Amino acid sequence: MGEALRAAERLASEGIEVEVIDPRTLYPLDREAIAASVRKTGRAVAVSDAVARFGVCAEVASVIMEDAFDYLDAPGRRGGGAEVPMPYAAGLESLALPDSAAIEAAVRSIL
Repeated sequence: MGEALRAAERLASEGIEVEVIDPRTLYPLDREAIAASVRKTGRAVAVSDAVARFGVCAEVASVIMEDAFDYLDAPGRRGGGAEVPMPYAAGLESLALPDSAAIEAAVRSIL
């Protein structure tokens, strides 16, 4: 969440407004909040510390496709951790997790 907020703050300084949603839980997942954000912004980037495929990002993408597809102005993006086993060493762990620069790049790719 911290990385997403940092990315949103930097993008805001350039005039790009980003809405950050933290659904807190996967079950129950706040589908309405996700769909409402897509209806409002017309865009979506799902970010998780886990890998983007087969997990949280994939589920959020599914919710968007089912509940808000017609409101998308650009394809959605998923951003997640590197597709590697989570390293134990702190230096390597930080390389495996998405950072604010990666989130900013994902947002820019759908503008």
